[in-house]
Amino acid sequence: MNGSMLKIFSGSSNIPLAEKIAEYAGLELGKIDLKKFSDGELSVKITENVRGSDIFLIQSTSFPANDHIIELLLIMDAFRRASARRITIVTPYFGYARQDRKVEPRVPISAKVVAKILETIGTNRLLAMDLHADQIQGFFDIPVDHLFAAPVLIDYFKGQNTENTVIVSPDSGGAERARFFAKHLNCGLAIIDKRREKANEAEVMNIIGNVSGKNCIMVDDMIDTAGTIAKGARALMDFGAAEVRAVSTHGVLSGPACERLEEAPIKEIIFTDTINIPENKRLKKINVLSVAPLIGEAILRIHDERSVSNLFV
Repeated sequence: MNGSMLKIFSGSSNIPLAEKIAEYAGLELGKIDLKKFSDGELSVKITENVRGSDIFLIQSTSFPANDHIIELLLIMDAFRRASARRITIVTPYFGYARQDRKVEPRVPISAKVVAKILETIGTNRLLAMDLHADQIQGFFDIPVDHLFAAPVLIDYFKGQNTENTVIVSPDSGGAERARFFAKHLNCGLAIIDKRREKANEAEVMNIIGNVSGKNCIMVDDMIDTAGTIAKGARALMDFGAAEVRAVSTHGVLSGPACERLEEAPIKEIIFTDTINIPENKRLKKINVLSVAPLIGEAILRIHDERSVSNLFV
């Protein structure tokens, strides 16, 4: 960026991913002193010179989402007051993304609120991965680079036999994502028709497409409480599927997710490391792929003012 020094920093939400990204970029992760007072308040100090630097701050706003958002805002303000030349927030997982519209009266559009807060604090650019809704990019009046984990996930399956495989969307809203996987893996496509009675609960109704005798791969952007995926897997098996695997970019895994996944007839679950999954939630059937090279390459291209469009697909 016109001679400015590239520096990569991280909040506390996903330090292992940040370290891998920094390593890909040939850098050491920048040093931040993060402390918490006895009443829960956060204390932030950047412990190295960032004046005139091109800063990339990595922070997934995963659980506890509100703590990680506040931490992000405080670090951002510290960089701005330390005279960083440009500050890009890297959110491998962007929290509040599911609240992207008004679904009933007298509710906020929370994703818009978070976007405006990030802008107001002085963010120059956002780099995100697999936003729950593409239109969230329009909530920002700053440049947004939206990466997709699909290349990493698809490469994982390209080395395997997928002749008898069907890609399955767990709901109609994810049909486009599943179609993309099916096209690049040269597989069939099926869609689970379900009715969601209330948040975090799903009832499977029917399956559109032939899954009998097929190896099914369910594709979604995130697995939260795992109700959708678990019920979907059982429905696929009831309709004669040979086996079921699940693929998701973000392993949110809240509430009863691990118990549901353990009990569900799912052979393998593939996540990326956009969210740091703790050891006590890493089931034997869970396989985690890293998106660090993808994000690291995007960071290098943004810093050098080169195109990142070929990383979007």
